[in-house]
Amino acid sequence: MRLRLTPRDTSYFDLFAAQAEHLVTGAGLLGELLGAHRAQRKAVVQRMSEAEHAADEATHSIMRRLNQTFVTPFDRDDIYDLASRLDDCMDLMDEAADLVVLYKVDALPARVSDQVAVLQRAAELTAAAMPRLRSMDSLSEYWIEVNRLENQADKTYRKLVAQLFDEVTDPIELLKLKEIVEKLEDAADAFERVANTVETIALKES
Repeated sequence: MRLRLTPRDTSYFDLFAAQAEHLVTGAGLLGELLGAHRAQRKAVVQRMSEAEHAADEATHSIMRRLNQTFVTPFDRDDIYDLASRLDDCMDLMDEAADLVVLYKVDALPARVSDQVAVLQRAAELTAAAMPRLRSMDSLSEYWIEVNRLENQADKTYRKLVAQLFDEVTDPIELLKLKEIVEKLEDAADAFERVANTVETIALKES
């Protein structure tokens, strides 16, 4: 760890931890959405929207702190990138949930639950990793596992798309379902980008 002779604002670590907890909430709500009847989905999506707004506020808190702080715990650009990429994860999960209701989808393919399970695990790992930014210890297992999960998500996504083209005969329904599974895949990619950013920060600080 690089020796620092100047004081630094450590509140960022708490802010990142709070931001990541919203991702756990969002991924959990995606799981609820999968198990909800169509009539119940709007209420779940409303809760997802509220979680997304709370995550936005957490992001804004970090940005405000960044504008007010002269000495930061690590590179300012990396703080901005990490906050933005955490926010991307929540935005994409929110978009996927919203599309399920907007498109009035009757049933989602069974493999969508595999996509959501990956997002739930990635969110848990991310939330557990954020407090460790304080010491930069034991983070490599986090980004290695998230990378593995993203590779798993890629395989699931390809199988899902192939299944949709094989089984869905209505072209409009095909487009709707394909866009939803693409948003979920984008969310998995976003979690990997968070992990990559954490790896970059840790390497700089080592």
